Amino acid sequence: MSAGPLDGVRVVELGGIGPAPFACMMLADLGADVIRIDRPGAELHPVMHRNRRSIALDLKSPEGRAIAMRLVATSDVAIEGFRPGVAERLGLGPDDVSREAPHVVYGRMTGWGQDGPWAQLPGHDINYIALTGALHAIGPADGDPVVPLNLIGDFGGGGMLLAYGVLAAVVSARTTGRGQVVDAAMIDGSAALMAMLHGYLAEGRWVDERGVNHLDGGAPYYRTYACSDGRHVAVGCIEPQFYASLLEGLDLGDDPDFAAQDDRSRWPSMVHRLQAIFGSRPRDEWAEVFATSSACVTPVLSIGEAPLHPHHVERQTYTSLGEGHMARPVPRFAGTPAAEPRLAPVVGSDGLALLGELGLEAAEVRSHLEAGVVVLPPSATDEGGPR
Repeated sequence: MSAGPLDGVRVVELGGIGPAPFACMMLADLGADVIRIDRPGAELHPVMHRNRRSIALDLKSPEGRAIAMRLVATSDVAIEGFRPGVAERLGLGPDDVSREAPHVVYGRMTGWGQDGPWAQLPGHDINYIALTGALHAIGPADGDPVVPLNLIGDFGGGGMLLAYGVLAAVVSARTTGRGQVVDAAMIDGSAALMAMLHGYLAEGRWVDERGVNHLDGGAPYYRTYACSDGRHVAVGCIEPQFYASLLEGLDLGDDPDFAAQDDRSRWPSMVHRLQAIFGSRPRDEWAEVFATSSACVTPVLSIGEAPLHPHHVERQTYTSLGEGHMARPVPRFAGTPAAEPRLAPVVGSDGLALLGELGLEAAEVRSHLEAGVVVLPPSATDEGGPR
């Protein structure tokens, strides 16, 4: 398996989509041996399911559940992203695991949490961030809330929170010998990401309206501007010295309209002036003007453009993904660097190897294959594997 700071940590991932696989990607990227239990015929995302091993099990059968539990018992962590109660009905809930393997940390990823009046309701990223105030705060003052992709609820407030919680519990388990349940809810994580704004609001430094504050696009020095070619630049010069660099680059250093950076009464006219200025030239010309400036002005790159930027190229932020790119594992470690990521496996491709690691005899393996308890991909039989 790949090197990294989590080399020696073993994780069993009970299928699922979205934030739980993202958490497992983060763990696998840093060297954890992540074994994904898939349903036969599942489709894997090439990036979100990278750096894994896969076994395809029929969890509706007692034999399939028994194999899953044996895998969990050999691991440090089990992770599931089902609705509350589903893992319990499969016989793979936290109480079941604790009886068989009390050392195992059990990570649970849900939207609304394991309890509460909405725990059983369906939902998606947009719903979780709507209920925490995050969605309300994003967008223009005179427009609707803007959907920030599914980055806040699913991945920042969800998957990363789960990975963080699981690792904290692993540290505890290695001290105490006992695992524990990690209840990671996307709504909880989204709320936690709002910590700074709650502090500002309590201090009277934030107005609970959209597009009128210094970090939500209301300030002329912290927003995007359209350029003459229809592309955009991002301006983020919050500190006075960086704001001064912006004015210098735009030849506005002596303009009285821009003398008071935080005079909110002047913000609308300042924005109007800057819209006209940035709209007079194409994006890449502005990028060149501010390339070595401390004005905090950058081009807004598309997903396809981003990996080609010289800064990313020098730092090797991305690696190839077919005709495109994917980000390399993060964060970076000086002493235990992560290996080059491997794309998602074929579903079930590691089934035989994992059964061998569990010590199953050949006759038992053959019986499971014939009964459909364990399902191998076609290539495994085409290349002379069990038939």
